[in-house]
Amino acid sequence: MGKKKAAKSVTKGDVASPAGQRDEVGGRDERGGDKAGPPAGAGGEAGVQPLSGKTYASELKKLHVELVKLQQWVVAKGLKVCILFEGRDGAGKGGTIKALTERVSPRVFRVVALPAPTEREKSQMYVQRYFRHLPAAGEVVIFDRSWYNRAGVERVMGFCAPEEATKFLHAAPLVERAMVESGIILLKYWLEVSPEEQERRLRDRIDDGRKIWKLSPMDIKSFTRWDAYTEARDDMLAATDSSWAPWFVARSEDKKRVRLNVISHILSQVPYEQLPREKVKLPQRKVGRVKASDQAARVVPERF
Repeated sequence: MGKKKAAKSVTKGDVASPAGQRDEVGGRDERGGDKAGPPAGAGGEAGVQPLSGKTYASELKKLHVELVKLQQWVVAKGLKVCILFEGRDGAGKGGTIKALTERVSPRVFRVVALPAPTEREKSQMYVQRYFRHLPAAGEVVIFDRSWYNRAGVERVMGFCAPEEATKFLHAAPLVERAMVESGIILLKYWLEVSPEEQERRLRDRIDDGRKIWKLSPMDIKSFTRWDAYTEARDDMLAATDSSWAPWFVARSEDKKRVRLNVISHILSQVPYEQLPREKVKLPQRKVGRVKASDQAARVVPERF
């Protein structure tokens, strides 16, 4: 099954497109993205009913089958795919990445989620610690937050000087152009969530013992700076949305919908075909010729 190729040839006249021309995951436009208006600073998808668990599971299974086909094609053809996920705290990046990777090989699909930089890394060129993780042939690398930390959290929380953030915005499209020209298929996703939904999710992390690890002191500090993050996001999208590495905005009010939308969009952006596969048949075997040892072993208690 052929897929539309997303990687574009880079011409000398290519420039960053205005923020108002960004692609959104949901409607169709000339670059394969959904057109749904500008990113919402507030408000969700009014009138849209949440997906049922049954529908979600059914659709996700179909997409997982396609992702396996994509994986086989990436390995066979030596493709290099790099996917970035950015968004506010609680936007659903982790859940989307988990849905994307749960049925594929971790040897092919690698997730990179870097901690705060070390003192040594702080002395290096800013993007250096990220670039060591870029994909080789036959790999899909997924960044759970990326070099765009400089344009977001570092700018808003004062971890870099304003002029450093500005220099980064000027340099990022040029660096990404070099990446694309080297053969990397680069996909950049911004997950957009409303302030009301973000607050609900952060409160849920406080109350749910399974999710408390997701809530950091930085999340609490960032919570009060919604408008500052909005300004940083708008500046980032306007400066770094290029014809060779466009941003795709995905509405994330409904976690299940955004996961399906993003995965289906990735499948539409990376060219792949289903490779022929030989029919597999298990051979006959004989069991029982060797008697199992009675040697004592530490057995896991069966409590369930």
